[in-house]
Amino acid sequence: VHVVESGGGLVQAGGSLRLSCAASESIVNFDAMGWYRQAPGKERELVARILSGGNTDYANSVKGRFTISRDNAKNTLYLQMNSLKPEDTAMYYCAASSSYVLSGEYDYWGQGTQVTVSS
Repeated sequence: VHVVESGGGLVQAGGSLRLSCAASESIVNFDAMGWYRQAPGKERELVARILSGGNTDYANSVKGRFTISRDNAKNTLYLQMNSLKPEDTAMYYCAASSSYVLSGEYDYWGQGTQVTVSS
């Protein structure tokens, strides 16, 4: 299984980006998918997560600005990012799991897409 991110780039503060994560198989097989990010010198952190039933979780720092969604027909996960701030600058990773409810861990990770927000 492969997951591939796209949609990153350079944007000014206050701008928007939409990240996509395309999976090589049907995402209905995953009980959880999520977006994580890692800035230089910092640990990787959860940005947003969506479970198979549609429940979502967000980091406090992105609540009200970011929206996670999934399109099962396109086997794609999205992250709509609005009102971007310089502190959102990081490498963003997509993750997927078919056993998250049991293990709490992700089985598959993408290579990442860079998001840079200029002030």
